[in-house]
Amino acid sequence: MTSGLVLQGVRIALGDRELLALDREVAPGSVLTVMGPSGVGKSTLLSFVAGFLTQPFSASGRVLLDGAEITAKPPEARHVGLLFQDPMLFPHLSVGGNLLFGMPSGRSGRATHAAEALARFGLEGFADRDPATLSGGQASRVALLRLLLSEPRAALLDEPFSKLDRHLRGEIRSFTFMRLREAGLATILVTHDAEDAEAAGGPVVELSL
Repeated sequence: MTSGLVLQGVRIALGDRELLALDREVAPGSVLTVMGPSGVGKSTLLSFVAGFLTQPFSASGRVLLDGAEITAKPPEARHVGLLFQDPMLFPHLSVGGNLLFGMPSGRSGRATHAAEALARFGLEGFADRDPATLSGGQASRVALLRLLLSEPRAALLDEPFSKLDRHLRGEIRSFTFMRLREAGLATILVTHDAEDAEAAGGPVVELSL
């Protein structure tokens, strides 16, 4: 496999206790869902892939992205985008400022590109808005757009829909997976929700304590 995300012989441990062992390939535009109870190592797996794993956790194995090994690279050099339970928008920046923060600095017409992207996401005219004024669904769309505008080659989703009201969850879930597929991103989703896994439409790994 020369494109997509590959987890090769990945082992994650907490002290002497192995939490998980995983060998998987995630093709561009597809989603691998990882499910299991709290404490089984789901979010820790994402930290390892993204380059943020810290003690007392340890890991071994290799992570490859589009054929290149990224296991030892610093987080900013891995080209992996992240979505969390909270949108984590910077409160001191406008919506547009949040998007510009994530975009490659060398790109020309960045503000225009951000405004056009907002319009495609149903958020036309939102560039000057304070993130504090956004609804939960709007903030989730801005967070996803910030990820996509950073031009990653893979995406990691850590319970990104869990704090949304149930009536919004299905809509934002479908919107997110559609956009990730359009962008051709290999994606790993961590969730407790079987409906998330069903909507993602890819293989599911069930972890247990």
